[in-house]
Amino acid sequence: MTRISYIGVILAFFTLVLSACSDYNKILKSTSAEKKYEAALKYYEKQDYYRASTLLEELIPVLKGRPEAEKAQFYFAYTQFYQRSYPLSAFHFKSFYDTYPRSEYAEEALFMHAKSLYRDSPTFNLDQTSTYTAIEAIQDFLNRYPASKMKDEADKMYQELSAKVERKAFESARIYASMRYYQAAVTAFNNFQRSFPSSNYNEEALFLKLEAQYNLAERSVTEKQRERYFEAVAFYQDLVDKYPKSKYLKDAENFYDKSVKQLERLKESPAKAANTASK
Repeated sequence: MTRISYIGVILAFFTLVLSACSDYNKILKSTSAEKKYEAALKYYEKQDYYRASTLLEELIPVLKGRPEAEKAQFYFAYTQFYQRSYPLSAFHFKSFYDTYPRSEYAEEALFMHAKSLYRDSPTFNLDQTSTYTAIEAIQDFLNRYPASKMKDEADKMYQELSAKVERKAFESARIYASMRYYQAAVTAFNNFQRSFPSSNYNEEALFLKLEAQYNLAERSVTEKQRERYFEAVAFYQDLVDKYPKSKYLKDAENFYDKSVKQLERLKESPAKAANTASK
């Protein structure tokens, strides 16, 4: 392409852009709701979601009570979703569903409400409050539309979010242990086991709970050590009962043996055991 041809293409492009901007500004200034509505749908079809959303947001209160209002509100929610404004799209899809529960778009709107919340869910290491909200929204959709064609996608989102909160719970408990907050770690691991009884993390969680319990007992005042070493022994037994071939078995047996020895010393003489533990 010659230099002159290249410049011509650039000029033609900017001419088109300026023309499009001029047309858009004229539509914005127009007092005709019909013209704005028609233009908004065209922008939407061209995937120009910013311009479509600007026009639709202005039109929604104007079209209230008219047949076009339903589609305007539905498309407006989608423009927010495609612009990745997920909290807004979640709100507007739910608002649409509540306003038009018998609409042909109702099922899709409720699904997109849940999907918007799913997209807004943060990574596992951040606060998962919004993730729980998304899980509840997906469950609500599945309860209302159990035979939906979107069921498989909803199930997949549900499983992904559930795995995220599961990992968050496990990592939170492990952080307590690494920071030597052993009592908090034991409580967190117990809560994790109750909340996620089938988790793939449970073997490691049982071992880390045993380790935290032993460390808690070892650092406790004499009056509390006996009870806490007994708990460590019980945690060991729980681990070997559930995972007899656990990869943590050797280390777990070490904590078990040391706990039993401490219990024997405590039985002989609490004062002697305290002296031994301090050496």
